[in-house]
Amino acid sequence: MTDTTVLELVSPSALLKSEPVEMVVVPGTDGNFGVLPKHSPMISTIRPGVIDIYAGGKVSERIFVAGGVAEVNPERCTILAEEAVPVADLKADEAQARLEKATADLKEASTAHDKANAERALDIARAQIAALTN
Repeated sequence: MTDTTVLELVSPSALLKSEPVEMVVVPGTDGNFGVLPKHSPMISTIRPGVIDIYAGGKVSERIFVAGGVAEVNPERCTILAEEAVPVADLKADEAQARLEKATADLKEASTAHDKANAERALDIARAQIAALTN
């Protein structure tokens, strides 16, 4: 039997996934990191990108996340995601529309707060488009 770690993926609305996996690769703010069974404890923020879930030695599922936090311990990897969507469910036209809206919002931003929100939305839209092309 292969060693596994439990992946728990939680969005603001629901527990999306709770299952044993061989490995998960998470888009950490400081770079991607892999989580294997018996991983050392750590906490990391997550940048917009794709979580790769491994089974049978290869990527079995890819999930886009808009950001969040990952907590890792020897038994599990818990990801609290702001938004999570299977990459297969992303649509190029919706991602492009999101990019165009974020770009327009950034041009119209008049306060630092509005500018920061628009830049964040732009990062998410760009990451969605990258997920669709990789």
